[in-house]
Amino acid sequence: MSDANATTPRVFIARHGETEWTINGRCTGNAEIPLTQNGISQVRGTGQMLVGPDKLIDPKKLLHVFSSPRKRAVDTLSILLGSEEKAHLENEGKLTVTEDITEWDYGDYEGLTPKEVTETRNKRGLPKWDIWTQGCEGGESAEEVQQRLDRLIQHIYKLQKPHLDGKSGEASNILVVAHGHILRAFTKRWLLYGMEFPFIMMMEPGAIGIMSYAHHSIEEPAILIGMGFPSST
Repeated sequence: MSDANATTPRVFIARHGETEWTINGRCTGNAEIPLTQNGISQVRGTGQMLVGPDKLIDPKKLLHVFSSPRKRAVDTLSILLGSEEKAHLENEGKLTVTEDITEWDYGDYEGLTPKEVTETRNKRGLPKWDIWTQGCEGGESAEEVQQRLDRLIQHIYKLQKPHLDGKSGEASNILVVAHGHILRAFTKRWLLYGMEFPFIMMMEPGAIGIMSYAHHSIEEPAILIGMGFPSST
């Protein structure tokens, strides 16, 4: 990584760990499905590898944290950062739990697999389900999801803009803890793509993704597709 890129603020996106419904691929929006023991281990392993002083996510360098209010996301945040660091961020007013980054409201499709959704639609003569263009019956449309994500992204821009040149010496990174579909939607909107744009992404439970800015510019939001980890010796 060039020195110029290394000083650019980051937006880390973290998906919650495994639940019983992620195992079998069920749409999990507002339902409060807890992390499995394996899900807890996933997040703990990610935290041990990537979170801490001088690691990828250094809590002391976090300007703000945004979390979905769903328990599986809040629990993931606590495990990822540790309860002490989370409490410290809360006390400093650097933690916001917000519906703006909660999972897509699946409405009538809650608890169903994509295959089951398509089957129910086929019986009514409806086309194969595409959440990015059709949204969810009884739940959120793509336009409604985009509206709340754009609101959150504008908030992040406002927080990070004073630090884009990397010279402030202050905490400038953001952490967003949420869910699989909404984080993929967040990535599309961060890159200024429409929700219908055919940008196929994968994100495992307990995984971390990284957004940033090209050329230190608020006008050039970017995805960091790879980075190096220099040796400490």
